[in-house]
Amino acid sequence: MIQRVYESAVKSKYINKVVVATDDKEIYECVKEFGGNVTMTSQKHKSGTDRICEVIGKIKADIVVNIQGDEPFIDYKNIDKAIEPLIKDRKINVTTLAIKIKDKKEIFDSNKVKVVFDKNGSALYFSRYAVPFNRDDIKTGYYKHIGLYVYRVSFLKKYKIMKQTRLEKSEKLEQLRILEYGEKIKIVITEKDSFSIDTKEDYRIYKNLIG
Repeated sequence: MIQRVYESAVKSKYINKVVVATDDKEIYECVKEFGGNVTMTSQKHKSGTDRICEVIGKIKADIVVNIQGDEPFIDYKNIDKAIEPLIKDRKINVTTLAIKIKDKKEIFDSNKVKVVFDKNGSALYFSRYAVPFNRDDIKTGYYKHIGLYVYRVSFLKKYKIMKQTRLEKSEKLEQLRILEYGEKIKIVITEKDSFSIDTKEDYRIYKNLIG
């Protein structure tokens, strides 16, 4: 699964170096075996972004992409699409991906994170609940968050000293720390979904898909 994520990231036209950051020796050895770049990190990190904050001290970069290891079907075109706003607009520090939900079951699946955003495409909130609440049964769109983040390194240096926040702990969603500190996350809408492995059932489906 890690190898599939790695190989997709390598195809990105904007990424010039891919590194797997892990605190797990088995993952470390796996990446070494297929010839990938890998680095061991502390086991004390609260989130993937905290882990990346450790790694940025070892590499030279202006923009860093956090591609989560449980996204084996992430499309490299989605990666590029998420990077482009930071290339075009210096005021944007963080982007992430979202896709309009077509399967109604996903709306009420707590493993599928929903996101709401303002008219300028900036995130208002992420939740495992169905947001927005549809009180009067009007037609409204629900959007699923795809687990990929693009950061300016200058922003990550600020994130590194941000303590975990109340909503982040409650929802177990690291991106809420950014919103609680008053920072913006640009939502990039895609039409290419990415099947993440969040449960044992997801893993069973994944195994069937890859044969």
